[in-house]
Amino acid sequence: MLSKLRRWLREGLILLALLAGTMLLMDVWRAPQVPASFDSTPLQTLEGETVTLATLSKDKPVLLYFWASWCGVCRFTTPEVARLRSEGENVMTIALRSGSEAEVSRWLLHKGVEFPVINDANGAISRSWDISVTPTLVVMSQGRVVSTTSGWTSYWGMKLRLWWAKTF
Repeated sequence: MLSKLRRWLREGLILLALLAGTMLLMDVWRAPQVPASFDSTPLQTLEGETVTLATLSKDKPVLLYFWASWCGVCRFTTPEVARLRSEGENVMTIALRSGSEAEVSRWLLHKGVEFPVINDANGAISRSWDISVTPTLVVMSQGRVVSTTSGWTSYWGMKLRLWWAKTF
């Protein structure tokens, strides 16, 4: 009985290690390519505020969240990003090819989420970052990229990445 439990545990740990390794490789493969002067490029939010990523990440790490209204996985990640924002975390989001500013605003209202949004209606911003998967999350601190991941990410995964950027 004990030997079966040990074998099951060993096989479970191997499977877990393979899964973690695969996820890491996928993140490396799908990682966005940071464009030149990305940190100083002025971007405008739906509220009309002009921001730069360097300014946003100067004092506190920022979670940059590339999402889309048509993205199936984003329906799980978006509420968690909004939760982080409501808890005081520094969040900026980019709506990727999700329609006009009015359509994005209606979508946010319909979903009941609140966070700052830069509308990338024609996909120019996401193309400059070479974003190929939604959602994509980028953590920046003091104008530099600290962490990237794409696909589903848990609340605690995002929180841990922000903590890591603050601490190290």
